Amino acid sequence: MSLRGVTAALALAGVGIAGYLTWVHYAGIDPVCVGGGGCERVQTSPWAELAGVPVAVLGLAAYATILASLALPDQPGRSLAAFMSLVGFGFSAWLTYVELVKIDAVCQWCVASAVVMTALAAVSLARAVR
Repeated sequence: MSLRGVTAALALAGVGIAGYLTWVHYAGIDPVCVGGGGCERVQTSPWAELAGVPVAVLGLAAYATILASLALPDQPGRSLAAFMSLVGFGFSAWLTYVELVKIDAVCQWCVASAVVMTALAAVSLARAVR
């Protein structure tokens, strides 16, 4: 599979994860998680929103933008995907720190999103430097 195809697959996975967490937020339900309630604690923490916008919505927008970047001409699309995925990687790293240090809970969905965004950053950078 090409790097473009990997980007599409990863961005679609990210849209699925962030879309699910967005739905959970607006439906007012607890996310499905394995184990001790870490997802609920993270999703209802003060850090689950940024300036009143759910973090899941920000993730959904980032993944959708990366996916949409594939429809742009070659270099602008590569640059946009690299930029968005690097910003997403940094934000995911900060949110992981918050989970571990401030909330003292881990959300499996958030970890999955961070892994996907990290992979997207690596693939997008590889595409950008080609």
